[in-house]
Amino acid sequence: MNNNTDKIIIFDTTLRDGEQSPGATLNIDEKLAIAKQLARLGVDVIEAGFAFASPGDFEAVSKIAQIVGTETGPIICSLARAKHEDIKRAAAAIKDAAKGRIHTFIATSDIHLEYKLKKTRAEVLAIAEEMVAYAKSFTNDVEFSPEDAGRSDPEFLYEVLERVIAAGATTVNIPDTVGYTTPSEFGGIIKGIKANVPNIDRAIISVHGHNDLGLAVANFLEAVKNGARQLECTINGIGERAGNAALEEIVMALHVRRQYFNPFLGRDVDSEASLTNIDTRQIYKTSRLVSNLTGMLVQPNKAIVGANAFAHESGIHQDGVLKNKLTYEIMDAQLIGLNDNQIVLGKHSGRNAFRTRLKELGYEVSEADLNKAFVRFKDVADKKKEITDWDLEALLNDEIQQAPDLFKLGLVQVSCGDHSCPTATVTIRTPDGQELTDAATGTGPVDAIYKAINRVANVPNQLIEFSVQSVTAGIDAIGEVTIRLSHEGRVYAGHSANTDIIVASAQAYVNALNRLYVTMQQKQYQTQLASQNV
Repeated sequence: MNNNTDKIIIFDTTLRDGEQSPGATLNIDEKLAIAKQLARLGVDVIEAGFAFASPGDFEAVSKIAQIVGTETGPIICSLARAKHEDIKRAAAAIKDAAKGRIHTFIATSDIHLEYKLKKTRAEVLAIAEEMVAYAKSFTNDVEFSPEDAGRSDPEFLYEVLERVIAAGATTVNIPDTVGYTTPSEFGGIIKGIKANVPNIDRAIISVHGHNDLGLAVANFLEAVKNGARQLECTINGIGERAGNAALEEIVMALHVRRQYFNPFLGRDVDSEASLTNIDTRQIYKTSRLVSNLTGMLVQPNKAIVGANAFAHESGIHQDGVLKNKLTYEIMDAQLIGLNDNQIVLGKHSGRNAFRTRLKELGYEVSEADLNKAFVRFKDVADKKKEITDWDLEALLNDEIQQAPDLFKLGLVQVSCGDHSCPTATVTIRTPDGQELTDAATGTGPVDAIYKAINRVANVPNQLIEFSVQSVTAGIDAIGEVTIRLSHEGRVYAGHSANTDIIVASAQAYVNALNRLYVTMQQKQYQTQLASQNV
C-alpha cells in the first residue's frame, strides 16, 4: 500500500478500544463472533485486542488470527506499547494470521511526556524508533501511533513520524486521543504532516479519534480531504469515554456523498465506485450483534442504525416519503441491511427452511448453534402469528451468546397487581449442581425476581441499568432486556430476548451474574496462586 491509494482503508477497533467501554467486556467466543461478522462486513483491518494486557486478550487475538485471519480475510492487528515485552507478545498472538500487523504507540504531547511518561522528547524519539524497528523484525506490517498527537507540538510530531517511517512503519496513525480538535484543526494536522514529513509517501496516514465533543466523524472526513487514507473506528461508535468515530456513520457518509469526496481521492467526480470495501448491507446486522453482546444499547435517534433513522412521524414527511422516498430520505434502508419483509417463517417451517433463511440474512452458524436457535424459534412460533427477520435476529443473537453457563434459571414465577405485593419465586441451578428455590417481594415483578435470584446466587452486585426494547411492533413482540451490574468498580452486562418480558428479565440478570461470577473466580484463583508463591 502507499498513501496515494484511491480507497479508504477501514480499521475496526471495536474489539480493542470499543471493549474499553464500561461494561462492554466480552469473552473469547463473543469476540470471535464479532470478528467473523466484521470480516463479512468487509473491514480491512481488525484490531483484535491488546495481547499483552491479559492472558484472555492474548488468547482472543490468537484465536481470531487463526480463524478469521485467512488469506482472503482482513489484516489481524494487536496493539502494543512501545516496549519489547508488549511487542513480542503481540507478535506471538498474530503469528497464525495470513496478514498480521503490530500496532505500537507512545505519547508525544508535552503534557503526557511530563506527567505520564516522565521522559524527554529525545528519549521518546529514541524509543519510538527502536520499538518500530523491533516490531519490524516480526512482521512487515507495522503501525505506529504518537498518542495525543492532536495536542503535540507539530515540529516534534513531524520528527517522530519521519524517524519511525525510516525505521519501518508502514502506517502512521494520528490519534485525537482526548477528542479535543475541531475539523479544521484536525485537517490542518494531516495537511501539515503531508507537507513536512519528507518520507510520508512511504506510509499510509491513518486517523483515530474520540467523540468527546461530538466531532469525531466530522474530523475524520476532514482528514480524508487532507490525505488520510485509513480510518480507525468502532461499530456504534463505542469506546473510551464518549466513544470513537462510528464506522457506520463514516462509511455511509463516504458512500452517500462519494461525488463530493471523489476528487479528494483522485477520482472522477461522477465515479459511482465505492470508496471503501465495506458491504453496507451488513451494517445493521453488525450493529445489532455488537449491541447485544456488549449490552450497550443503540439510542433510537442514532444516525444510520438507530430505530428512528428511517422512521417518519411528521405528516408532511410521511406524505413526501410515500410519494417519493428521496423527498426525506438520503439513503435506502435496504442499503444497510434493513428490509420490509414481514412473515418469513411460521410454526410449520422445518429446520432446512430455518437454516436457509438465516443464510439469506447473512448468518453462518454451527450445527450446535442452529439446533439451539431452532428450538427457540419453534417455541416462539407457537406463541406468535408472525415471525419477522428482526425476530429471527433477536433469537439467534440471544442463543449464540457465549456467556458462561454457571448459574442456570430453572423456573421463574411472579404474582403482582395493583392491590397485591409483587412476589417472585425462582429456581436456580448453582455452579455446584444444586437446585435452589427461593421467593422475594419487591416494588414490582422484576425487582422481586432480582431479589429472589440474589438470595439464591449470593453474588454481591448493584443493578445500575435496566432496559427493555421491543424488537417488532404488536402485543406479541419479542422483548429484549439489557441490564448492567456493578461490582468493585467493574460493570457487567447481560442480555436476553423472549416473548415473555418477565422471563427475559430473569435470564438477562442471570447472564450478567455469570459474567460477574467468572471474574470473581479468576480473582480468587490469582489470589491463591499469589499466596502459594509467597
